Amino acid sequence: MGYPIRVLHVVVNMNRGGAETLIMNLYRNMDRSKFQFDFLTCKEGVFDGEIMEMGGVIHRIPYVNDVGHFGYVKALNHFFATHPEYTIVHSHMDKMTGFVLKAAKEGNVPTRIAHSHNTSSEGNAAVKAYKWYAGRYIGHSATHRVACSKKAAKWLFAHQEEKTVIVMNGIESEQFAFSLETREQVRQELLLTEDHFVVGHVGRFAHQKNHSFLIDIFAQLNKERPESVLVLAGDGPLRFEIEKKIRDLNLRNSVLFLGIRGDINRLLQAFDVFVFPSWHEGLPVTLIEAQAAGLPCLISESITREVDTGIELVEYLPLSDKMAWVSKIKSLITQPTSQAPRNLSAYFLSSKGYDIKNTAQWAESFYSTVSR
Repeated sequence: MGYPIRVLHVVVNMNRGGAETLIMNLYRNMDRSKFQFDFLTCKEGVFDGEIMEMGGVIHRIPYVNDVGHFGYVKALNHFFATHPEYTIVHSHMDKMTGFVLKAAKEGNVPTRIAHSHNTSSEGNAAVKAYKWYAGRYIGHSATHRVACSKKAAKWLFAHQEEKTVIVMNGIESEQFAFSLETREQVRQELLLTEDHFVVGHVGRFAHQKNHSFLIDIFAQLNKERPESVLVLAGDGPLRFEIEKKIRDLNLRNSVLFLGIRGDINRLLQAFDVFVFPSWHEGLPVTLIEAQAAGLPCLISESITREVDTGIELVEYLPLSDKMAWVSKIKSLITQPTSQAPRNLSAYFLSSKGYDIKNTAQWAESFYSTVSR
């Protein structure tokens, strides 16, 4: 097979989600004379421009929400029938990967990779039932299985998790290394003083991320510690609802909504604690990034233990006890972590294999092997 080998990644869109960030981190660090990433998407994304600059091709088909089940399946079948140049398809659509890889199999694509980034489906009962139906095709259609954690493997590849390759969600660790200068700069930009204690969160405004719980614990914290500020980066369907809750609780002067940001590495420097009370996760890239920035991370017990990189920054707390979260944050205000360990975290993370260069080397070897 000649170079570059073109790998088709399948996603809904290339926005700043965890899976998409990992794909972009990989793409930037791969040898693009040997491997090119192309994309099959349904909507525009913030990374589209960068992808095209790096030589990637973006194909677009309508999503199931717009054309219904049969329209979506027809679009997938037509795509693979008319694009025989792809010999490797790498799908990141969780349960919906079943439909993608079934169409790829029928289109005679020899290598069909299913990649699990989560541990539960989003949506109401009907949506979850539909996704469950889609997921049934993965077992017969995937030639290779990849997951970000054992829990994510068990969820998407039930009874086949032992055949799944677990891949570390590597990051550009040196970009997240703590910098006092950046911290001061970002806090200045956000009109925050040295006296403010900053509780930070990065994530989509969606049910999975449990923003409502985050607001509840922050409201209690702010009542006791008025110098505390909550900074929220991200966007999503529940943002309006959360903004309303903030107004109802009279917290508008203590909560910053930053929207989608392209400088999370800078932003993390300004936080004092990272609070992440998700209902479920695969292995969140954002938590690896927060640890690289040396941040204490308070996270829900439902998140896989594999996200704890072993540098003593992660603490698991129960979603059944809001006051446990409040008192833990208060203890961090009175005993702040010194900035010396923050400087070392990115280095430790890199040495533990969480650097994207390691993941990129693995990916190059993996794609080379499966393309033979």
